[in-house]
Amino acid sequence: MTEDSIRYKVAVVGAAETTNIGKVEGMSNLMLAADAAMNAIRDCGIDKNKIDGVFSASLGGVSMVQICHYLGITPKIVDGTAVGGTSFLLHVRHAAAALAMGYCDYALVLMGESGYTRGDNIGLPGGRGGGGGAAANSIGAQFEAPYGTFGPTTSFGMGILRYMKETGLTPEQLASVPVAQSKWVNGNPRALRPDEVTVEDVMASRMICYPLHLLECCVVTDGGGAIVLTRADRVSEFPTKPVYILGTGESVETPLVSQMEDFTSSKAFRVASTKAFDEAQVSRSDIDHMMVYDAFAHLPIYALEDTGMVGRGEAGAFIAEGNTSPGGKLPLNTNGGGLCYTHSGMYGMYLMQESLRQLRGEAYNQVPDVKVSFCQGVGGMFAAAGSLIWTNEPPTG
Repeated sequence: MTEDSIRYKVAVVGAAETTNIGKVEGMSNLMLAADAAMNAIRDCGIDKNKIDGVFSASLGGVSMVQICHYLGITPKIVDGTAVGGTSFLLHVRHAAAALAMGYCDYALVLMGESGYTRGDNIGLPGGRGGGGGAAANSIGAQFEAPYGTFGPTTSFGMGILRYMKETGLTPEQLASVPVAQSKWVNGNPRALRPDEVTVEDVMASRMICYPLHLLECCVVTDGGGAIVLTRADRVSEFPTKPVYILGTGESVETPLVSQMEDFTSSKAFRVASTKAFDEAQVSRSDIDHMMVYDAFAHLPIYALEDTGMVGRGEAGAFIAEGNTSPGGKLPLNTNGGGLCYTHSGMYGMYLMQESLRQLRGEAYNQVPDVKVSFCQGVGGMFAAAGSLIWTNEPPTG
């Protein structure tokens, strides 16, 4: 049996983030998601009542039933896949498949998260920032927490140190990741860290968990985003520039960092990205622009290698030499990423939004002549992965 492809069968016709992003008082996850959805609907001018597919992860306990009811949509298909911050890349993949199969005609992928305020001023539980270790009944609490892991920095830190030992990555090269991304922010007023930084600034920032300094850890914000998709033969109905899906991929490996096949490489990254490239029928050299989930500074390093963009042990020097910075050969995380722009807890939606902005020519710091963009997302501590390749070039023939 030959697997069918969704290459060029589906396009994005609407995309938007929440009206405000960063520190948004008085809005719950659901309110932020609805704001993003209304902005994306307004972006493409669709009649909301035509949307018949809704895709989103559980937003802080808000069920898909609540989301659809709040939006006033009774969908023909609904998907609440939740595998961490990359969930929304998987939703785009699932929505594209549903559209190609005729299960729906217009799909909405949405996300909202009050990661900073945690519902302050509207009677919801929680508080600013926060985060912590594994839930008491989880396998992480049973098999990793007793050995000292507590949250992402300690879990990720083990892999970073192993990677540094095996490849020779230096602390300065690790610090070059937020440095490169800060050059893309370039004063963007929507960014939580809008200023350019140096390696010295990063190394002088507070140590959070060795080897990660404060500026090598993501910001904590509120926000959200939404995407409207339809079949490619319907793009003429909309005023926006269509962005066509070329290839998609997804995978999961393990919820425990200690059980990764290799501390220095994500098997889920390799599986998901290989599938996306195979379906897209493009080579790594065809990629004009790349967005990588970057909750912490090492993630772009792993992603560049695991997706085949550079060779083993080459990513740190590749970034430090300016190849991903403005004017470099591979523009990467051009919104500043989760390290500089925004990160409400599940960052996948934001990396897709920037990819779409670049392909539509609407980015704050626009890269010239972007035709093909690649998104690589992560869920948990390398637990899951989602990959998307899309283009602004219409199909030929």
